[in-house]
Amino acid sequence: MGSSKRQHHQTWRALELASAGCRNLSNIIATRMMRATLRQFAQAVLLGAAFSSSAPASAVPILDSDRISHARFGNDAPWYVSRIPFFESADSAIDTVYYYRWAMFRAHQRDLGAEGFISTEFLDDVGWQRDPYASLNDATGFHIAEGRWLRDRRYTDDYIRFMYQGGNDRHFTDYMADSVYGRYLVDGDRSAATRHLGAMRHIYRLWDDRYDFAKGLYWVEPLLDATEYTISSIDASGGKDGFRGGDSFRPSINAYMFANARAIAELAKLSGDSDAAAEYNSRAAAIRARVQESLWSPGLGHFIDRFKTDNQFVKYWQPIRGRELVGYLPWTFNLVDDEERYAGAWRHALDAKGFGGDKGLRTVEPTYEYYMRQYRYEGSAPECQWNGPTWPFQTTQVLIGMANLLDHYHQSVVTRSDYMRLLRQYASLHFHGGRLDLEEDYHPDTGDPIVGLPRSHHYFHSGFNDLVLTGLVGIRPRADDVLEVNPLLPEAGDKQALPWFHVQNVRYHGHDVSVTWDADGRRYGQAGLTITVDGKRVAHRATIGRVTVALTRREEPAPVHPIARSVQLVRGEFPRGSASSNADAEKIHDAIDGRVWFFPELPNGWDSTISRAPQWFSVDFGRPTSLSRAELAFFADGEQFAAPASYRLQMRTATGWRDLRTTNPPVLANGVTTVIWNAISTDKIRLIVRQEAQRRTRLVEIKLF
Repeated sequence: MGSSKRQHHQTWRALELASAGCRNLSNIIATRMMRATLRQFAQAVLLGAAFSSSAPASAVPILDSDRISHARFGNDAPWYVSRIPFFESADSAIDTVYYYRWAMFRAHQRDLGAEGFISTEFLDDVGWQRDPYASLNDATGFHIAEGRWLRDRRYTDDYIRFMYQGGNDRHFTDYMADSVYGRYLVDGDRSAATRHLGAMRHIYRLWDDRYDFAKGLYWVEPLLDATEYTISSIDASGGKDGFRGGDSFRPSINAYMFANARAIAELAKLSGDSDAAAEYNSRAAAIRARVQESLWSPGLGHFIDRFKTDNQFVKYWQPIRGRELVGYLPWTFNLVDDEERYAGAWRHALDAKGFGGDKGLRTVEPTYEYYMRQYRYEGSAPECQWNGPTWPFQTTQVLIGMANLLDHYHQSVVTRSDYMRLLRQYASLHFHGGRLDLEEDYHPDTGDPIVGLPRSHHYFHSGFNDLVLTGLVGIRPRADDVLEVNPLLPEAGDKQALPWFHVQNVRYHGHDVSVTWDADGRRYGQAGLTITVDGKRVAHRATIGRVTVALTRREEPAPVHPIARSVQLVRGEFPRGSASSNADAEKIHDAIDGRVWFFPELPNGWDSTISRAPQWFSVDFGRPTSLSRAELAFFADGEQFAAPASYRLQMRTATGWRDLRTTNPPVLANGVTTVIWNAISTDKIRLIVRQEAQRRTRLVEIKLF
């Protein structure tokens, strides 16, 4: 195959994957028109319309963000086009997962109305969430790490404020203070980073209830570490159970508390509180020393748990009897000293007989007596366990730790090729029979989901795009006025090498940054690694490797926080929904609960009946409310559901319903239709739709501002 034909084949294959992702993300049917559009896009890419591949060496490659957004996200493209960094590489699977993960991030943004946005772990409600918000604190580190790369800072800004104004109930362990500091390393906003310092310190001190002052370490029940059925909890039950119990001094909680202490120290220093900085630096140093002294097992060559529990099966301070993947978390937070004896632990991660499953990293090695024994079920469906299955949750943490090891430790155990292999292995878990759907856990040998419950679809307790940007691309966020880039790619010739990648629209310290790698110059016009800032090339090197650039930070504008007045979290209270048909209270509430997603696996919103008569959905505010804008989200699948053929909005007046004089834009399926009118005051708004023949309407969400 000639080079141009090969390029055409690779490009068209990438676009087929993009189309598959797009169909799943927004449930867009691949019509002939769409296929024709994608073919035109493929031709545009080859001709350089999507980026300046034939540009001179001094030019900056530019991806067509509008074109890519519509190819990846369909009618929901406007949400992404000005918010996300755009990325492409020679690996179409990584590219597809990268954009899917932004769609997943978007789907998990729940609008709380006056309290702003939060990120959820599960798309729909679960019994252990914090009601009525559907929030859980254990995944905050992942949510903020992903969200810090979003150009619109409102989402993480709202989320952090919510969590530090009462939202963090310590239901689970977390490393939220560390993630807030990590966000500061990207956006450089000192005020945003330090404004919750008092709450951070308060929450940190509350964890004294899980601190053993004699041992100088924190302990936790594995279930409350979000990792039930570990070695410690199973063995503490004599092998009979393991959902509860098994309190132990774990590498996880101690790494989290180390990271939080270090972050609080840095933030205190930023705020000018030298005493608090000294106090929390001292706390971090003490945890580091005790973890390396007491949780390192010379015999196993790994960081492990010690029991807090003392019963007929296990004894206080006794070490557990096997290795677990959680033992790599000290590297996730740079706790571990740069010593050869510690780095040797990473051999187990690469060992096919250890953690290195064929399809994913095992959470426990197969030598453990109760490896992969299934204890817990919901009905006949297997439930969550950590005695061997692959979890995207901990896979993300381990890959962060491996990236740290490769970036600034001196070791010869792990290579960049290993990192890329595991990143690709992780990416493959997102694909299921041609569709994209990340679930809770997987069998490490087959890659099949284990917990296939409805709640598991598009599960957001992990990261991916942060791994791409900090690992593959190699942007290493810093507190000083320096941009540092060190892509973790192996040299050309390695089967895990990437011949090219490009990322743009990365917002860093108030600047727009792009990073381009082209091994031979055939993709973008110049061989090597190129860094641009605000559209100007500022650094270049001929080979893959570290680049640093002086970069004076610029102040970012404060995020805008419009409030959706229609959102209601508590069922039955004002604002209150009602509808012309299908009076299911849960369905009606779904349309005003602040959640917007278009994944067909999890229905979301109010569904009308099939009728030739107009259907309506109304929102009763209970009192006069000033409104001037609506956002309407409709779902379509090309089968049962279609966007309305027409719609109109009405307000209730003293004499009855009156049509609003709106901008009346065309209605979108699987996207958001924004309707504007001159400000009015009313206690009730009604949306009237005329349906397509033999099709129902699913109103995912109506937001009124």
